Amino acid sequence: MKDIYVRYIAQRLEVKEWQVENCVGLFDEGATIPFISRYRKERTGGLDEVAVAEIRHWNDVFAEMDKRKETVLETISQAGALTEDLRLRIENCTDSRELEDLYLPYRPKRRTRATVAKEAGLEPLADKMYNVALTDPVPEARKYVGDKVGSVEDALAGARDIIAERLSETASVRETLRQIFRTRRIVTKATKKAVGPDAMKYKIYFDYSESVERIAPHRLLAILRAEEEGYVNIKVDADPERCGKKIYYDFCQERRYPAAPLAEQIHLAFDDAFKRLLEPSITNEILKEAKEKADIESIRIFGENLRQLLLAAPVGQKRTLAIDPGFRTGCKVVCLDEQGSLLHNEAIFPHPPANEKVKAIQSVSAMVQKYGIEVIAIGNGTASRETEEFIKRVPLPKGVRVFTVSEDGASIYSASEVARAEFPDHDVTVRGAVSIGRRLMDPLAELVKIDPKSLGVGQYQHDVDQTLLKEKLDNTVESCVNSVGVNLNTASSYLLSYVSGIGPALADNIVEYRTEHGSYKSRKELLKVKRLGDKAFEQCAGFLRIHGAENPLDNSAVHPEAYHIVDRMAEDLNVRTSELVGNAELCSRIEATRYVDGNFGLPTINDIINELRKPGLDPRETAQEFEFAHDIHSIEDLKTGMELPGIVTNLTAFGAFVDVGIKQNGLIHASQMGVKGMADPSKVLRLHQQVKVTVISVDLERGRIGLRLL
Repeated sequence: MKDIYVRYIAQRLEVKEWQVENCVGLFDEGATIPFISRYRKERTGGLDEVAVAEIRHWNDVFAEMDKRKETVLETISQAGALTEDLRLRIENCTDSRELEDLYLPYRPKRRTRATVAKEAGLEPLADKMYNVALTDPVPEARKYVGDKVGSVEDALAGARDIIAERLSETASVRETLRQIFRTRRIVTKATKKAVGPDAMKYKIYFDYSESVERIAPHRLLAILRAEEEGYVNIKVDADPERCGKKIYYDFCQERRYPAAPLAEQIHLAFDDAFKRLLEPSITNEILKEAKEKADIESIRIFGENLRQLLLAAPVGQKRTLAIDPGFRTGCKVVCLDEQGSLLHNEAIFPHPPANEKVKAIQSVSAMVQKYGIEVIAIGNGTASRETEEFIKRVPLPKGVRVFTVSEDGASIYSASEVARAEFPDHDVTVRGAVSIGRRLMDPLAELVKIDPKSLGVGQYQHDVDQTLLKEKLDNTVESCVNSVGVNLNTASSYLLSYVSGIGPALADNIVEYRTEHGSYKSRKELLKVKRLGDKAFEQCAGFLRIHGAENPLDNSAVHPEAYHIVDRMAEDLNVRTSELVGNAELCSRIEATRYVDGNFGLPTINDIINELRKPGLDPRETAQEFEFAHDIHSIEDLKTGMELPGIVTNLTAFGAFVDVGIKQNGLIHASQMGVKGMADPSKVLRLHQQVKVTVISVDLERGRIGLRLL
């Protein structure tokens, strides 16, 4: 990586240049983000996975920029316009806008008014006017009147067209205008199409203005969506008079103030350049720039919500009865063993129109007894509350717990290739119920099978940069999977594919080997898997767990490359390694500095000791039961002032959506989250958090519920 890029990244992330260089070097060696942040702290100076991911992002950005620079340099060179100064300026660019500004005058373009004027031979006249090399342009313009130019005014107009285009392609002019535009306001006006119910959701933006610098990401994305759907027009109120004066002042400072006859022509050219070329172009740039910031913030929120969703508390390996509720079509019930394998499925009809409550109670009771059910999962969709109340009538054995589980994305999974491969002989209703049950057992293992955009935790997810969104979500899923660790002998190939260094093909090979040879006895056995070589083993081994392995370190986050260090620690304490693992008292007697050498620094040694204290510890909390208010079943039951229990279902920049047990989620606006007014929802609440709220407004017509956090 070029030094200019290293400096840029280091300054942006506020880290040292050597940290960036070493991180990029590790990427070049094939290392992944989780592996680098966990097992190469000495080389990166302890950078966390967020910083490592940012470095990889910018490494990719600059790799693409270098390709663009090659195209730009080649095009300008072929035009015979590449000077050494221009080459250096292009090669030293770290900003794509600056690069495109430098390229703009030389970029191949369609036929323009300036092109026509040049073809008429008016460029020398434009040069003299632009360089203030004459006092009165009229006498000079007469020289160009002829077959291609009909009059003096035509000659002056053509020269002005050339000047206007030249001005619009001047990097310094464009940057000056950007700075002005950034201080102005975005203004929207309704179009003739802005009528009807579909348009009314954008009503607030039919006559709206807000500072470019201060507009909230969700409002900007809403405005841009309204424009795309044809309900509003957008502009930046750029103050043309101020812009014109600034451009003219800078122009004169570089040359000299032209005499009155020439000044008139220059002003006309500048006005045309601004209105016809610069204002539309810079407006688009500023809106694009603002959207990029809005995208980054929205994607950050989406990523954090996804992380919380994936790391939601599991109930663990419990025999589970899962119900996908329904009225007319009944409730699909499945029974799963501790590993999530399907044991049984059937439909019950406890609700209208069938109303077979007694038969349904008998069926559920029989399934609970026969399959040793320990927990019950109920999907939170249609008929969820009614099914929850029905289950309470079933005489369940002591200790059987009941949970409500989000159905978001279950229908996407049930119709997916992954689901068809898992359950080729069952329909989508069975697959959906299985997914609900598995989500309760282990949310992470099940939700990685579903496109994150189908999980209901995004904000304007279809409006943001899809490439950047995919990068963020992929990083988040990978981070969550590797932070928890994966059971090598029970994980699906889909879950394994997110483990550092594995990917889909190797994941299939790992499962294939497991099917043919039985459970893995040690991590080293992975090296027998087809196409899994030393590099892949290095990247993945520390994140895989083998419960009951002969070497207890195989069920920990200690990397195999460091096993010999643990053996030395045990030897120095006169105990076996198996006695050291999980013994906090013995671990407290280890002197970390004794084991530091050229390959393993103090950060890694301390990580090893911490892991030995609690090997393979799952960082997730344990699942908690929850009950909605018994007397609330629809929005009509809500009254202002009611205090209700709820579950946070989504976090946005402007507030949190909360399920209070009815069809519609309520909104706790950011201003209703604390005694001091506006709060950052992500710092106050987390996804799936159980909360108490007060109802502050109920809009039956629009189905909206306003809440205050207690």
